[in-house]
Amino acid sequence: MTEQLRNPEDVFEWVAALDHPEMLAAPVHAALADLAARSPQDADLVHRARVVGIDPAYSDTEALNTRFALDPDATGNCVLVAGRRAGQERMAACVVRSSDLADVNHVVKRLLDVRKASFVPMDRAVEESGMEYGAITPVGLPTPWRVLVDAAVAGRDSVLVGAGVRQTKLILPGALLAALPGAQVVQGLGLRP
Repeated sequence: MTEQLRNPEDVFEWVAALDHPEMLAAPVHAALADLAARSPQDADLVHRARVVGIDPAYSDTEALNTRFALDPDATGNCVLVAGRRAGQERMAACVVRSSDLADVNHVVKRLLDVRKASFVPMDRAVEESGMEYGAITPVGLPTPWRVLVDAAVAGRDSVLVGAGVRQTKLILPGALLAALPGAQVVQGLGLRP
């Protein structure tokens, strides 16, 4: 008999993310505050964002999902991708369900309009995002970067993502990710392995 997968909302004791800047990477908290000030609709999305402390050993989404029997469709992964065109670098954060892989070789490459798209090296991703490796989230990334959000993630009432630091996780409406600066909802960004 297989274990029943659980929704992250039902597993942890969440607190309002905006009220707990000490639990978020600085750029994550700043981005949430900026989004909340943008419009009443965005403020509603931000007020639904919550944060929880976790053991940093489970910061990797797959480890967290396994440890707590979380539904991988309710948890998201964010990968940073870059490519060049005419000497100009084009970067994007790709957000897909943790059960999926980002279609970097086809969808992302086409959207960035580059010949080759590659994952951003860990040291650079950490330095430029201001977040810890294994906790990088699309919330709070530098504004020139595009945020590509798989439609399956954007359509969720809630999705668990990184909080910019390894000892916490965010849960927020998928619509909040779609409302981020530079965000684009993409059908078929995530592929089932």
